[in-house]
Amino acid sequence: MAIRILALMIPAALLAQLPDGPGKAETEKLCKNCHELARSVSKRQDRDGWQATITKMVAMGTKGTDQELEAIVAYLAKHYPADEVPPVNVNTAPAIELESRLALRRSQAVALISYRNQNGKFKTIDDVKKVPGIDAAKIEVRKDRIVF
Repeated sequence: MAIRILALMIPAALLAQLPDGPGKAETEKLCKNCHELARSVSKRQDRDGWQATITKMVAMGTKGTDQELEAIVAYLAKHYPADEVPPVNVNTAPAIELESRLALRRSQAVALISYRNQNGKFKTIDDVKKVPGIDAAKIEVRKDRIVF
């Protein structure tokens, strides 16, 4: 069944730089029209982060099969992993950092920023969990990545 998936778009000149391995062909096939390779992989995310990025791109209209989607996530997680996800300051971080480092959807990152702008700085993890639309369980799992 075809689904809409991420487009980590890579210019043809950079495709040769992708490491060999399962998922390379799918990545080349689906990721050639939007983003430069350096931009796409510069975040160096863990599997959850890559999955969140894929999910965002699904919403933007990229199409592919379930198998292609899984192959791309696995390929990127293996070849472009986060060495160590740096902590994110939830009181100062822009949306893109909240999305990539905490694996939040764009709407959740925007909700977090809006909440902090209206209510002031976060002081504890429990403060972050109070943000409407934020998945408290997701915050709890990634609390070691959060600083104030």
